[in-house]
This record gives sequence, C-alpha cells and structure tokens, in this order.
Amino acid sequence: MLNTSTPVRRASLIVAAALAAAAVAQQLLIIAGFGGWLPGWQPWPYLLAAVPAFLFAGPRWASTECSLPGQRVVAGVRRIPVWMGVAGVMVIATAVWAVLQAREPYIGHEEAVYANKARSWVSGTPDAGWGVYRPVGLPALGYVALTAHNSVGALRAVALILVLFTLGVTYFIAARWTTPRRAVVVVLVLLSGLGFLRRAPEYLNDIGSTGLLLLVVFLITRAQERAESRALLAIPFVVVPAFYFRYGIAGNLLAICVAALLAYGPRAWKLQWRKIAIAGALIALGLVPHFVYAVRATGSPLGVVSWATSQANRAYFGDGLVYYLSIFPYRLAGDLGAVVMSAGIIAAAVAMRRRSRIRSPKVHGGPEDRRRAFLGAASVLIIVALGLTSHGEPRFVYVPVVLLTVLGVQALAEYSGRWSATVLTGVAAFAALSVLGTAQVVGQGAMRGPHLLSESTVPVARELSSPGPCLVVSGYEPEMGWYSGCDAVTYAEYREAEVPADVKVQFVLFERGRLQPGPSALKELVGTRKETTRTIPTEGSLGRATVVSLD
Repeated sequence: MLNTSTPVRRASLIVAAALAAAAVAQQLLIIAGFGGWLPGWQPWPYLLAAVPAFLFAGPRWASTECSLPGQRVVAGVRRIPVWMGVAGVMVIATAVWAVLQAREPYIGHEEAVYANKARSWVSGTPDAGWGVYRPVGLPALGYVALTAHNSVGALRAVALILVLFTLGVTYFIAARWTTPRRAVVVVLVLLSGLGFLRRAPEYLNDIGSTGLLLLVVFLITRAQERAESRALLAIPFVVVPAFYFRYGIAGNLLAICVAALLAYGPRAWKLQWRKIAIAGALIALGLVPHFVYAVRATGSPLGVVSWATSQANRAYFGDGLVYYLSIFPYRLAGDLGAVVMSAGIIAAAVAMRRRSRIRSPKVHGGPEDRRRAFLGAASVLIIVALGLTSHGEPRFVYVPVVLLTVLGVQALAEYSGRWSATVLTGVAAFAALSVLGTAQVVGQGAMRGPHLLSESTVPVARELSSPGPCLVVSGYEPEMGWYSGCDAVTYAEYREAEVPADVKVQFVLFERGRLQPGPSALKELVGTRKETTRTIPTEGSLGRATVVSLD
C-alpha cells in the first residue's frame, strides 16, 4: 500500500513540479531550434507524466495559497477583455500559417487533387488525380480563389480562412458550454496540438468540415436544452454543405446521431419528431443533386459514398482504430492537449455513470450531465466508426479532439476549485508557448519529408510542360499534373486508358519512386512506338528522374 504521509506527498509534488518545469524547458529549446535532439522533433510527454504525481499530492497543493506575484499575474490576465484574447489567438494562428508556408511552399498529393479540379473549372486544364469519390466543396472555394489570383498562395489562403472559421466555431460553442474565458483557453489548446497545426497550412477539407460538424453537435444540444428551440430546423443548412465539403462526414454524423440517442434517450427525441422529420426532408432535398450525380456515375444513389469508403488504405479491418488507440491522446493533441483531453474523458465518464444510476425512466439527469455524456459518447463513437471504416490519420478525428478539449478545460476548472483562475492561466500560457514549439516541430520535422519529395517531383514536372495536349504517367500524378499543366495518371490507370494519338505521353520513373513498372513492364507499355529517354537530376528524396517520351 502506498505511503500517504506528508513527506511522500511533498516528494510527489516536487516530482510533478520538476516534470512541469522540464516540459516548459523542452518547449523553449524546441522554439530556439534545438529540437533535432528529439526523435523526429517529437517532444517528450513530460506534462502528461506529471499529472499522476500532481494528483497524488493533491491535498497538499490544494491547501496552499498562490503567491502574491502569482495572484497579480492572474488578476492582470483576467483584466484582459475576452475579445482581445480571441483576436490574439486568431493573430497567432495567422502568423503561424504564414511562417509555415515557407517550410512547405509546394502543394502535396492531396492538395494537388483539389487544386487541379479547381483550376480545371477556371481554365479548362485537366483535373489530374480527380475521382468521382471526391467532394466538390473545396474545389468550389479554390475556384473562387484562383479566379482572384492563379497561384498556390491563393489556394493556401483558403486554408487560412477555413482554419480561422473552425477556431471561431470552437470558441463560439465552447463559450456557451463553459464560459467565454475558458473558451479562449480551449481554442489555444486546440491550436497547440500537433495533429491540428500540422494541417493548418494546407489546402485540405478536414479542418473546414470539422467546423461544420461542431455546429451540428451544438445545434443538437441546443435542441434538447431549450424547449422552444428550432435548432433542429437549422441542422440541414449545416449538414448539406458539410456533406458536399467532405463525404467522409457521413460516418461522423451517424456516430453523432447514435450518441445523441444514447445520451438524451428515445423519449426526448420522440417529442420532437415533427422537427426531425422536417430536418430529414430538407437534408434529403439538399442531397438530390448528389444522388443524381451518383446514379449517373456509379449506378446507385449511394455509389459515391460507398466508393469513397472503398478507397480507404486499410491494411486490415480495424487498422484505423488500432492506429488511433496507439496515438491517443498525446500524438493527437500534444503534451498539454493530452492532459486536457484525458480530463475530458474522465468528465464524460463520470457524467455517464451518474446518468446510469438514475432509475426512473422519466428522469434523465441534469442538462450538464446529459451534454457531457453526449459529447463524450460522440467522441468515442466517431473514433470507433472512422477507425473501422478507414485508415487512421489525425486529421480525420478533429471533432473528438475539440469536444474532449472543451470537456477537459471545464473539468480542470471545476477540479481546481479556488485555484481555477490560476490553473487556467497556466494552461493558457503553456498552450501559447506550445503553439510556437509545435510550429517548429511541424516546420522542422513533419514538413521535411513532403518538402524533400517535392524537391524531386516539382522540377521534373515543370520540365514536362507542353503547349499542346500532354499526359504524364507517374506514381505522383496529382502534383505532377498541377506543376506540369498536363493531364496525369498512374501506370495502372494508363494500362486501362485510351490515349488519343495527338497527346504527348511521357513516362516518369524516379530512382526511388513508387508505383512504377520495371524495365520489362515499361517496354510493354511503350509497345512499338518510338521513344526518347532523358535523365533529369533532382535534389529531392526520390533521386534522379528518367523520362521516357513517346514520339
């Protein structure tokens, strides 16, 4: 049995303080550019390790008073208007986005798919890499951006707008579920996480769709917490654009609906059946264009969604869930975010337990418990649903990260009692510091691999540009298509394609490339046509490129 004497608790508090100091020192070293000593620039979870020791020493720290200088700092922070805090977070997000653009100036594989589609609508160029399972919402925004200025920067500006939108939505819902000041802390913690910040500079649809899904979650809670609310009638006007923005939200929505049914009970939803029916009809009406398109493209109204699911790069059934469990919560949200998310999980579990003890079917617990149970259940079910239907990536599960962060900040404030203001001030300060540290981790570590790959693909693609119709065959077809201006397909797609005789065909094989044929398979693809071979040296990770042009 553990010794719970005062000396042991004092030692535990010292250990917790030492680990917290190490966490701060680590962030400072990373910000200063000395993160190379860490494997992959990944910081160690010192803060997460400090929590058990800190909790064990609880009675001792809970009985102490904050020092006078500390009280003055907290009082000074509390005098800052909330709107200035929100504006400050947005400024930090914009500054980090701008700095990281220089670390990854070239658009990558996924970005190029949507960029090619947007440019095809603007100037009629090929939409290399596009598939029927891709949603049209992001290219539509890209079309507007490229109409204003035809550049990568214009597309990345769309990414910034989506980041600010989702941060704004996060603040909006967190301020109503907690308090405005705690909502600022939530947004800072979210921004400091590696999973979120890694994709913030990129032209992708994950962050934007997260903001829309968060609005759906908020409207569901609003519908249950206000008897006369018409929030359910507003849901279609969020769900429909969210679906066109990312077809993958279907799994999220299913998990959210199941969580709402479990948390609030069938009886609560039965009372609102008319609003549910109207909302369902409006959603169906908004999806009619998609169903028509899906029938024409696949022969089934659900063909596009099922096709999108089939594109998941799963090694085996459930490998996505195994991945999420292996990185949860530290690699999803960083050292501080992991602590906050863990607190959120505990808070949700406690709320679910309280609700399960209520025996009367007419009683469903307080609104706060019902909401926490809903948010916690939605977070778990989303991770399970996406983990079973797709491969795992942090960008797919931003919604659970946000929801658990909101729950966690509220739980920390409640657990801290009279230390609440001090604890949240410390959390906000460490989160602001972590944003800068995480930006270094992203720029120096996570972006290095894609940048080195682009150092091979981009110069080669630019040399393949042609004034007439052209086709590039490569394992990196979207980015090759964007930077060459040609159509681009994979070698597997080329084998099934019928290419007109007037199209200039160029095969690209990198020294260390992927999805490319060997010498005999290449000779079969060339057939009896005349060929010209040249070598293009590159400084990227793929090495030199061999280009075989068919005359």
